Amino acid sequence: MSRARSHLLAARFLAAVPSRGATTGVAARRGLSAWPAPQEPGMEYQEAVRTLNTLQTNANYLEQVKRQRGDPQTQLEAMKLYLARSGLQVEDLDQLNIIHITGTKGKGSTCAFAERILRSYGLKTGFFSSPHLVQVRERIRINGQPISPELFTKYFWRLYHRLDETKDDSSCVSMPSYFRFLTLMAFHVFLQEKVDLAVMEVGIGGAYDCTNIIRKPIVCGVSSLGIDHTGLLGDTMEKIAWQKGGIFKCGVPAFTVPQPDAPLAVLRDRAQEISCPLYLCPPLEALEEGGPPLTLGLEGEHQRSNAALALQLTHCWLQQKGHQDIGELKASRPSLLGQLPLAPVFQPTSRMRHGLRDTEWLGRTQVLRRGPLTWYLDGAHTTSSMQACVRWFRQALHRRERPSSGSEVRVLLFNSTGDRDSAALLKLLQPCQFDYAVFCPNLTEMSSTDNAGVHGRGYQQNFTVTLDQVLLRCLAHQQHWSHLQEEQASPGLWSTPSSEPGGPTSLLLAPHPPHTHSTSSLVFSCITHALQWISQGRDPVWQPPSPPRSLLAHPVAGSGAVVLHEAAAIHVLVTGSLHLVGGVLKLLEPSLSQ
Repeated sequence: MSRARSHLLAARFLAAVPSRGATTGVAARRGLSAWPAPQEPGMEYQEAVRTLNTLQTNANYLEQVKRQRGDPQTQLEAMKLYLARSGLQVEDLDQLNIIHITGTKGKGSTCAFAERILRSYGLKTGFFSSPHLVQVRERIRINGQPISPELFTKYFWRLYHRLDETKDDSSCVSMPSYFRFLTLMAFHVFLQEKVDLAVMEVGIGGAYDCTNIIRKPIVCGVSSLGIDHTGLLGDTMEKIAWQKGGIFKCGVPAFTVPQPDAPLAVLRDRAQEISCPLYLCPPLEALEEGGPPLTLGLEGEHQRSNAALALQLTHCWLQQKGHQDIGELKASRPSLLGQLPLAPVFQPTSRMRHGLRDTEWLGRTQVLRRGPLTWYLDGAHTTSSMQACVRWFRQALHRRERPSSGSEVRVLLFNSTGDRDSAALLKLLQPCQFDYAVFCPNLTEMSSTDNAGVHGRGYQQNFTVTLDQVLLRCLAHQQHWSHLQEEQASPGLWSTPSSEPGGPTSLLLAPHPPHTHSTSSLVFSCITHALQWISQGRDPVWQPPSPPRSLLAHPVAGSGAVVLHEAAAIHVLVTGSLHLVGGVLKLLEPSLSQ
């Protein structure tokens, strides 16, 4: 019997206990009333979240978009219809003074930088982003803070009932999907709360994205492009660039970070077709010349391009709104390769500097230092973002304070979902020289009646039947990692690193002896069990109940627990999925759930 077949059969015989709060879509719908019926304080908000979760899933929405991608205008017209049913017209959105940002890597960080800079000018800001890490309220922010449960509840039910009353199950007039609903809700919140501006992050793509009903943003931005969501956006950088350029609007200035030649040319052509003035962002170093270095609130060298884009977007916004304190212009520079004119080079103002310094964006190059444990959290999930994550993690380790005595242990906690190439992502992580690789689904916990799920090579423990697919994917991650371990141990693999800048092989460390243990990888059934094993009760903030005995049943789990318990320092990189990072933050930072 093949190894894959044996894993599949093993998974089919796992214990069938649903995770806490799990229910079928039909049961969930049957349990809902048309109007909230709160029975205890806070029930209104929880009922709103439960109702939101019954809307068409994002996965189904993506499938629908894929079927309709030959006619994106149909999708935009559908979104306009939802907007009208909600009581707004597209023209109403012009009042929001929107900064519209797309990209593959760094668009969320760019939004966070831009919002914080403009807030430092005393402006009341709205900020719409996705996905959320812990609570759905994070997607809609005012002045940098997620809207309150009370505000969320008020606007949710107002919008939900308005749409529910105008739907027709016998026709195409339906309820919007999860993401579309939240986009509509953000528009209502920002208009009713009278924000001075709204920073809107594109969800997926550009031309097809439901935020693209915005007809008159103040300025648009494109962060770093890469390969992601290929089933929807296309399988080449050029196709993806065409999609991202779909947010350009006639006469509205737009800015892009430096891109590879081919996608940059596509962006240029898209801008010309739409009559959109597109500019190339100069590097942050150009803006720092003649002044003190800029301090960024987000770690990592790759954040500098995001900060440079945010500075251009906010400079343009302030200029168009007649603000005087926008920074002194410096001498102009030639355009890059003649493809695009270079954006203005200016001296960042003190308020811009403070905004960059004070930016916070959870789950992106975030570090939590807890006694002997240091948690490195980054939601990298594409090849380019994982390269940046690896550079950041290695630089952080290089700067760390080494313990005077005792061992240091490096642990990877990883998961990847969707159509992403997890093998390619794991290959990029190999040079980090992890002692243990841990894999688990993006599920925070199992119910108290579940057995602890841990899987080492050749070992099975009871899992939930409803988790078969995600656990089998974790097993696939583990197999990829094991193959990479075997390749690493093969002679001749560690050749001279490539001189190509930014290439994956340029990340490799000098040759080092392979691990003496080839089974240094484990799969756990949920995030809680993975963190219990990794932390061994040594995180002074997160003190969960004692883990089940079966958590240490596998030899690697048992011996590894001893190593982790005795280590002077434990460095844990959590990456591969923003949803995984969100689950970890929910446990390590319980205040985020309040």
